Amino acid sequence: MPVIRKSDVSLEYPTSAHIARGFGEFTAKLYSDDGGLTQFGAFVEVLPPGSRSGNAHWHEHEDEFIYVLEGTLRVCEGDLEHDLLPGDAAAFRANHPVGHFLKNVSSHDVSYLVVGTRAERDVVHLTDEDGVLHRTGKTRVWTDTKGQTIDR
Repeated sequence: MPVIRKSDVSLEYPTSAHIARGFGEFTAKLYSDDGGLTQFGAFVEVLPPGSRSGNAHWHEHEDEFIYVLEGTLRVCEGDLEHDLLPGDAAAFRANHPVGHFLKNVSSHDVSYLVVGTRAERDVVHLTDEDGVLHRTGKTRVWTDTKGQTIDR
């Protein structure tokens, strides 16, 4: 059993496209990647004030689970919004066609654990724009909802 120390975990930073889309900054510590796990992903994301996790989306083949560690996190799913406090959790099951995203509306950083399936194949539907991600392994193809390939 490898021990994974917080200080040794790989960090993922936002791409310029993430920031340019108005989502703001975030960091993610990729614990499962550093542990060599392949069946599920587990990482800790930190959203500074005013940032959000990304587009509203839902997955055809992957479940997602979040657990708030610190701060107040707003979960937006469809037309519903809920504020979660440390110790609160939310779950998004695969193939439930309601888009969700997370945002920090507080004046302090918020951190949360994300655990999700790592299906070999997934289709991710963006519900606040005309986009669909088709992923097989590490291959990613973006289309619009009519199936036409688009640049991302």
